[in-house]
Amino acid sequence: MSTTFQLDTSTSRATPTPKPRKRLTVPRIRDHKKDGVTKEPLVMLTAYTARQAQLLDAHCDMLLVGDSLGQVIYGLDSTLPVTPEMMIAHGAAVVRGSYHSVVVVDMPFGSYEASKEQAFDTAARIMAETGCAAVKLEGGVAMAETIDFLTNRGIPVMAHVGLTPQAVNVLGGYAARGRSQQEHEKIIGDGQAVQEAGAFAVVIEGVVEPIAVALTKELEIPTIGIGASAQCDGQVLVTEDMLGMFERVPRFVKRYEDIAGMIDKTVEKYAEEVRARTFPTKDQTYQPKD
Repeated sequence: MSTTFQLDTSTSRATPTPKPRKRLTVPRIRDHKKDGVTKEPLVMLTAYTARQAQLLDAHCDMLLVGDSLGQVIYGLDSTLPVTPEMMIAHGAAVVRGSYHSVVVVDMPFGSYEASKEQAFDTAARIMAETGCAAVKLEGGVAMAETIDFLTNRGIPVMAHVGLTPQAVNVLGGYAARGRSQQEHEKIIGDGQAVQEAGAFAVVIEGVVEPIAVALTKELEIPTIGIGASAQCDGQVLVTEDMLGMFERVPRFVKRYEDIAGMIDKTVEKYAEEVRARTFPTKDQTYQPKD
């Protein structure tokens, strides 16, 4: 039987244990939308570590190892300094920690734009060294030739149009896109181009809702919204944002919990017990007769 490796959560070590492979596939994600309609929206969240992947896997159809890890994990100002090595390290961890979701890894800025050959080299390395099912890259018409080149060489591609964070310096910030007719037409054209090039799905980020709705109705491939519309074929959020790990989040984020507040209170209690010498107790120490 084909197996994957799942971390044993009953220990503190990353002990691999075989588990039957029940992972979704890229074709199944693509075919989730039939005759232009998706009955049940696809669920996607970001993941950067094996343990995080374990916790999210059962509830998601796809896990995105996003270049947002530059900001979320490394405290960088943007995604631009993220390297392929960073994506590979975290991508491999997420694959090890999951067995159900399709794992998609972002191609970082500067690793694919120069040429379609550069894109293939980067994508092939990411897939070989992580075991992921697909890569994601930003851009529409400008990247269509590259998407076609990759997909015809066995590399599934998820596209990303609208607000593209890697182009933040050209766009002039993170404001929603599509408020002008020119932008509206560009985003629609970008979506059409990536579909024709062979992308199996497309992320639509930070656009005015009518564009997201129109593009979702027009495309045969699934659209994954983030700051777009509930009418998209699926949704994705940065997990740390929706869990409430940060005080400042984009408008399109809904906080489902206040994990940062929980951590703060828990650590405060720990610090108080350490300073009062009430931790550790006999329950957490070894005695001669144990």
